[in-house]
Amino acid sequence: MLPRELLARLRLEKGDELFALETPDGIRLTTYDPTLAQQMEVAEEVMRKRRTLLHKLAQ
Repeated sequence: MLPRELLARLRLEKGDELFALETPDGIRLTTYDPTLAQQMEVAEEVMRKRRTLLHKLAQ
């Protein structure tokens, strides 16, 4: 269990995901997942470029 002050600082609530990233300086706790963010950027780019195709596939 994490201290309330830390939960408040990270703006975490029950059910939220917390990511632990190993860095040269130690472990970094964050609500941000850089891998997921990168994957979402790629997905959004594909959706922009292939909008018409995706629309036809959805029909």
